[in-house]
Amino acid sequence: MKFLSDYRAPDYTFDFVSLSFDLGENVTSVRSSILVVPKSSGGFSVPLVLDGSNLKLVYVKINGLEAQDVELTSSNLTLLAPPKNPFRLEIVTEIYPLQKLNNDEGLYYSSSNGYFVTQCESAGFSKITFYQDRPDVLAKFTVRIEASKDKFPVLLSNGNLVESGQLDNNDKHYSVWSDPFPKPCYLFALVAGKFEARQDKFTTRSGQLVKLNIWSPSEDVAKTEFAMAVLKSAMKWDEDVYGLEYDLDNFNVVSVPDAFMGAMENKSLNIFNAKFLLVSQWTSTDADIQFLMGIVAHEFFHNWTGNRVTCRDWFQISLKEGLTDFRELEFLSDMGCRSVRTIAAASSLRKRQFQEDTGPFAHPVRPASYVEGAQVIGLYQTLLGKSGFLKGFKLYIERHDGHAATCEDFYQAMCDANLDDLSSFMLWYTQAGTPCLKISSFYNPQASTFTVKCRQETAPTPGQADKSPLLIPLAVGLLNSQGRDIPLSRVLVDGIESSPTVEHNESTGAITALLRVEQTEHEFTFLDVKEKPVPSYLRSFSAPVRLITPDLREEELYFLFANDSNDFNRWDAGQRIAKSLILDMTTSFQNGQELTTPLAYTHAIKTILSIPTLNKEFVALVITLPDDKELLEMTEVADPDACHFVRRFLIKCLATELKQDFMRVVKENRSSEPAFEFNPESKGKRDLKNAALYYLASLNDQETLELACEELDNATNLTDLLGALSAISQNPGQEREKILASFYEKWKHERLVVNKWIHLQTSADTPNNVELVRQLLHHPCFDPRDVTKVSALLGGFFSCIVNFHAKDGSGYEFMADFVIEVGKFHPKALSLSLSSALANLWRFDAKRQTLAKEQLRRIASAEGISNSILDTVTKCWKTS
Repeated sequence: MKFLSDYRAPDYTFDFVSLSFDLGENVTSVRSSILVVPKSSGGFSVPLVLDGSNLKLVYVKINGLEAQDVELTSSNLTLLAPPKNPFRLEIVTEIYPLQKLNNDEGLYYSSSNGYFVTQCESAGFSKITFYQDRPDVLAKFTVRIEASKDKFPVLLSNGNLVESGQLDNNDKHYSVWSDPFPKPCYLFALVAGKFEARQDKFTTRSGQLVKLNIWSPSEDVAKTEFAMAVLKSAMKWDEDVYGLEYDLDNFNVVSVPDAFMGAMENKSLNIFNAKFLLVSQWTSTDADIQFLMGIVAHEFFHNWTGNRVTCRDWFQISLKEGLTDFRELEFLSDMGCRSVRTIAAASSLRKRQFQEDTGPFAHPVRPASYVEGAQVIGLYQTLLGKSGFLKGFKLYIERHDGHAATCEDFYQAMCDANLDDLSSFMLWYTQAGTPCLKISSFYNPQASTFTVKCRQETAPTPGQADKSPLLIPLAVGLLNSQGRDIPLSRVLVDGIESSPTVEHNESTGAITALLRVEQTEHEFTFLDVKEKPVPSYLRSFSAPVRLITPDLREEELYFLFANDSNDFNRWDAGQRIAKSLILDMTTSFQNGQELTTPLAYTHAIKTILSIPTLNKEFVALVITLPDDKELLEMTEVADPDACHFVRRFLIKCLATELKQDFMRVVKENRSSEPAFEFNPESKGKRDLKNAALYYLASLNDQETLELACEELDNATNLTDLLGALSAISQNPGQEREKILASFYEKWKHERLVVNKWIHLQTSADTPNNVELVRQLLHHPCFDPRDVTKVSALLGGFFSCIVNFHAKDGSGYEFMADFVIEVGKFHPKALSLSLSSALANLWRFDAKRQTLAKEQLRRIASAEGISNSILDTVTKCWKTS
């Protein structure tokens, strides 16, 4: 199905599926028995087309007899004249795991680790057996697995374990699993290997006892304790917030070292790459642990939003993923600091989706935008309030449990539950590009009114020149001269008085009005405003839009930075100041003018550092400058060298002027706990300390180097260890190389730590770093077949703008060499990395674009390049 308009409901449903696996590394036999129900009520049947590739067909039977009128191709098995009434379809196939024909899709065997594991989303099941491999075909599955007991002592699949035992005639054993809930085949899972379990239990609020198991290689069991605690917290939270209980007798999670997808929500059998599931103070940073919290909760939340209610077709994937991403964000916000999570989500969206929307890869939220999909789901909650959102959510589940749904189904449930038509909301799903909201304001002292004029527009995107106005919730606060929120109750909307939704936050004093921007232009007039206010727009990132406020003066941004009661807007004011400052300094640098220390910004940062009541995680985010990539997005023609130089200059200026402040921050926030703890307070202290240490190390003097080395030697966890190492790595030289080599020798036995060591070096923003990156390809630790190593190296390199976009083209040349050499192992992963890294190539000067296109053509003409990589590079050079 190439277009959403091509969708056609299946002609046949599959009610019950019985699968039987005889697992072998060389040959695996798969027997399927399917109850097929034709949907046609006429006196004729239509062909039944089954998807399947890289399969050896042994036989096909219909109601016990060998099937006639069968057509087999490299991608399909078609029954040309199936029975007109329900029938039993039996298919036996063989697959050859060691030949690795499917790029780690379907059922694959890890020869280096000795286990079988599946990856079926989105079309992997058709590499296991012939089937209607589409998400709107839901069936109840029973699975029997037979395998060597010595090689594969643990046999897992979806649902409840109903039978297991030893086979009489050889060393094999078996297990039988039954899943009573209908599911699409992309949620099928099987795992077989040598694993041990961390066991626990959870009692649902209705009293059902659920057995919990997190399976991993025996040496990793100790590292699964935190994941188990998160899983139980997520199960409890889903009951408390959404009223959703888990529905089976057991819930299994498996940690494998080389799962390509990272994590997969298969019904009752979640499969994770080990790096996302295992935690210890010496192998996991705070960021890793935070990510683990999110991803473990996310995959569990899919039990209802994705599994019990799945998506009708892959154009609806932003529904199941966006909704579950949103639920994950809400969970993390409730478990920690909500404003910090909002900042992280908005920052990620701006760096990725917003930038993609300006280039050749711009696309609507539907079909496949996860992060922006979550933001669009969040718009429902912003517009309807939390209680209204939960009413709509409950109705959605009631209507569609056990079925495949669409984005329109979710929209309709929200509208019907709240008696609100949410006019034009669905444009968020169909219209590509990031909306821009341009706001101007006027204060009338005689009338005591403050008028806000809004104009929205979305720039043309490839294939979509004309844009319509969207429904945008705009959260606004007004601050008086003392920095306090002004009460808001009466508003004129285009001259007509209305009563907006107003939220009062008693803990912060914030008073926020929610305005609906539905047309191209609107005028909102706040009444009874006794003095000229400083406006705070788009509070808590109330909509995923670009905000343009040409008449908001620099001194007003500094006022918001110092006083805004909304933490997100306070952070955003600081970021806007920093971006404007760096861009102005970049222009001066390009014109040969001398750069000077920005005293006002320095004073603002000093003030922030001196407020003890502020959340430390928040302060760490506030004092961190926008990165090179964010800054380049604000320029007409990107100049990565100038931008990078100025950013480094500003870091050093702040470190020089605030050296004693940063030294105090480092010393005050050193770990005082006898044992490592992960909680918001401890994480905040580490975040702030390491941010300050990074500034200090930029001075490259003996005192700060000794301080960084002291932090490195005394670190009690990986976060502080890498924080110190990152600070030291800013400054090239023999001392840096010596410390990096020593670090590797100490930690080379820890796979996950070595990945971070690779990433730290390839992401280093020291100019001319390409040669060092090349050397890492030949380091003993690098294995091109290990997708985690590839992601660490390439992800780090692509993130470093000054080296990836090096003026001499060396970064592009390395990209091509790497993709040609390694792309055959991980085509999908590299295709995704390339599309993200090259999305903004058009922003760069003509010389860089020419150099990049030469390398893209070299990739395209290389022998053996996958179709996914070829499609990506072709799109890049044709649209840049």
